Formats: sequence, C-alpha cells, structure tokens
Amino acid sequence: MYEEISKNKWKSALMMAIFFAFVVALGYVIGLVWGGTDNPEYALIGLGIAFAIAMLMNVFAYYRSDSVAIRVSGAKPIDMYLNDSNWRAHALRLDNTVEGLAIAAGLPKPKVYIIYDEAPNAFATGRNPDHSAVAATTGLLNMMNDQELEGVIGHEMSHIKNYDILLQTMTIVLVGTVILLSDIFLRSLWFGGGDSDSDSGAFGAIMMIVAIVFAILAPLIAMFIQLAISRRREYLADANGALLTRYPPGLASALEKIGGDTHQLRRANKATAHLYTAQPLSKEKGSRNRRTNRLFDTHPPIEERVKRLRTMAGDFQEMQPGEVPIQ
Repeated sequence: MYEEISKNKWKSALMMAIFFAFVVALGYVIGLVWGGTDNPEYALIGLGIAFAIAMLMNVFAYYRSDSVAIRVSGAKPIDMYLNDSNWRAHALRLDNTVEGLAIAAGLPKPKVYIIYDEAPNAFATGRNPDHSAVAATTGLLNMMNDQELEGVIGHEMSHIKNYDILLQTMTIVLVGTVILLSDIFLRSLWFGGGDSDSDSGAFGAIMMIVAIVFAILAPLIAMFIQLAISRRREYLADANGALLTRYPPGLASALEKIGGDTHQLRRANKATAHLYTAQPLSKEKGSRNRRTNRLFDTHPPIEERVKRLRTMAGDFQEMQPGEVPIQ
C-alpha cells in the first residue's frame, strides 16, 4: 500500500513535469511562427509566456482543482440536503457512511457533497487526505442499498488514501491549458497572426506547417496523457475499497446497477469523466457515441471490475478470521 502511494506521488510529479514541458514547447513553437524567421526572439517571448502560464496553471491545478471539479459537477454541500425534509434521510445515510469509512481508513472526514442528478455515480477530489471531498448523485442515493453505497464510498475513500486524486484532479486544468493555447494559435491564423512578409523561404513555410500540425495534435496528445492515468488505479481502488468495507459484493452489485442504468450524468464531460466511480458518458447500449467513448474510457470495463470483485468475495469467504487477502 505505501509503495503504491509513493508511486502515485512520483507519477503526479512526473505528470506535472510532462504537462509543463509540453505547454512550454507549444509556446516556443507558436512564438517562433508568430515572429517569423526575421524575429527569432519571438520564440523566446512565446516560451516565456507559456512558461508563466504553465507555472500558474500547475500551482492552480494543485491547490484549486478540487474546487473546480466540485463546481463543474454542480455538486452542493450536504448541509443543503440535510435541511431539506425530502432528502434528509438520504443525506444522513451518505454523511454517516463517509464518516464511518473515513474512521475505518484512518483518514480525516472529507467534505461531503451531493449532485442533483438521476444518473447513479460518485467521485472524490482533492490534493491529499487533509484537503479532500466526496460527492454522490441523488440517483446513487436513491438506487443503492446500504452495502452498495458503502462499496461505492469505500472505492472513493481508497482513491483518497492512495493519492489517486492528486493525479486525477490536476489533469482537468492542465489539459484545458494545452487546448486553450492551441485554440488561441489556430484562431489567430484566421486573423493574420504571424509575420507573413518575413516568412519567405522554405524554413518559414516548414515552421508554419509544423506549428499548425502541433497545435492541432496538441489537444489529442494532452488527452492521451490524461488517459495515461492507468486503469489499474481503478482496479486498485476497487480492491482497497473491498478491503475497507470487508464486503466485495457490495461494490460489485453497485457497479452492476450503475452499468445497467441508462441515465446520462448531465454535468459530466471528457475532462472530468476520469474522476467518477464509473464511466459517466453515453451509456446507451449499442449507440455510436457509446462505442466511440469506449475507445477513450478512463475506466476499465465494468464487467471486468465486477468479475474481479466476485473473485475477491470468494477469497474473503475462504479466509480464516483475522486474515487479509493477498492482492
């Protein structure tokens, strides 16, 4: 477990460095093209601007990406639902579940939020256990029994304990930074960006082509960096969550219900999909959108996750009292 946490911290630092270098390189190429062959100093200006943006966005992603995720998801503090007679019982059940599992995991209690949405799902966010939050949809609270809700929250608690959310949350802002820079450059070309008079010769033409290709491919590269957050983290959170609740069938049953539900999470998007317990995008079976999204899913197939959890359930049944299953 401690080795996995250490790996996640190292991967977080590596991802920040990769994004930082990628944004700076993009700024250098854009500045070189805007300045033309007669003004190579523009490349350094572009690099400097991109360097400043990358620094600011890295700091912002580390300290504020949790609040961004909460706002983008439309989540509201649980107090709002605790004061609503129609939702008080569900909100209390969620709050008690989060508190109980936080104690069991040896973690500070995360802030608790609820998303008003019929689609069953949940996510955790925050840079570390001391600055974390858990959000669940009203659809999840309506659909899950106590064991299934514990399974889902146990999964999210494991993300917090394993520092997975440090990897996950910062990609929201960093991917957006790459896309923003690319978009600014490509739009500027339509309005006469760059010094076309000084770009005579093969070098200028080649650099323009390279810059355009780079700007077009940059969002895709950034997205693949985001997808590089290993699906193994979901398997690990499933396993650790099952150990935390001591009841793997709870999460397995919850995942089956989530996978069988066709409601669309209204506020989910490709930038935040990786945060959720299960893939929230285009869940209609057989739809072209679903097949396309499956290629870019940040989660393993639910069927495989359920299969592994059912196997874990068998391991639990075969254990002697006090034993812990080997992962």
